[in-house]
Amino acid sequence: MIIPDFLVFTDNGLFCKPGNFYLDPSQPVDHAVISHAHGDHACSGNNNVYCTPATAAIMQLRLKKNAGRNICTYSYHQSFLIKGIRITFFPAGHILGSALILMEYQDTKYLYTGDFKLQNDPTCEPLELVEADVFVTETTFANPDIKHPDIDTEMHKLNASDHNILLGAYALGKAQRLIHLLNTYCPNKTIFLHHSMLGITKIYEDFSFSPGIYQPYNRKLMKLPEKGFVYIVPPVTFESYFRAKGVLRVFASGWKRLQAKNDLELYVSDHADWDDILKSLDFVKPKEIWTLHGNGTFLKDHFQGKLPVKILN
Repeated sequence: MIIPDFLVFTDNGLFCKPGNFYLDPSQPVDHAVISHAHGDHACSGNNNVYCTPATAAIMQLRLKKNAGRNICTYSYHQSFLIKGIRITFFPAGHILGSALILMEYQDTKYLYTGDFKLQNDPTCEPLELVEADVFVTETTFANPDIKHPDIDTEMHKLNASDHNILLGAYALGKAQRLIHLLNTYCPNKTIFLHHSMLGITKIYEDFSFSPGIYQPYNRKLMKLPEKGFVYIVPPVTFESYFRAKGVLRVFASGWKRLQAKNDLELYVSDHADWDDILKSLDFVKPKEIWTLHGNGTFLKDHFQGKLPVKILN
């Protein structure tokens, strides 16, 4: 039987009442089950953290001693118990170490996605969906009007000229995926990686998910025109070079608003779009859908009279 308040939102984030733990809390808590190491899912200062080994390594790099007082790591498919709730991690396909979190309690299965994607990405573990009674899904791009374009079409845009490219990207996940994509679709371009991204990329390599060939970022090389150089930089650096000359300004994202005022649009997203969420639902076969991290109203309207959809956030 599905417990209606098995998961509830509090000031600290999404709380599992029977287990007395939080999923990706926004504030420090006693017990935090973390789906992945992005900052909006992995806050600092928790007492007890439960996550995959890769997520722990990234959190420890970024948060240092505040990554968690006691960090318990579990491999995919390795189950553990918190107050009688059986928890198992499955790959979410979002970034390195990202996990779907399956919670089994009183013969009912609740599957929390964190962030996830279906698109192929050799720089992280591929998504592994499982059947569940309740599908607790992100809805970042859960809008019928949003459909992520083919990656090969997007990446080939970068081959249109020999202009050097200032490529904005998030340091964790997106940068490593772009290195791989550039090596695959733009092999004649030379990739330079910002120094702030080197540590995380080294963790990817340590976990046998090497993204491909790149060199450390060299700011002076930006002055050499028409070399086919691609400089992958974090958002703050990208914004600071808003007057940069002799380069194409490009930001890799699924958000249309982040494409504004750039020289080229590059839609590369690490989240499921509308069609992929529906595909996931076909596989999971839930009796109920609970939504968060975005707007769940489109799913609620789509399944009206067919399947209960509860908007948690």
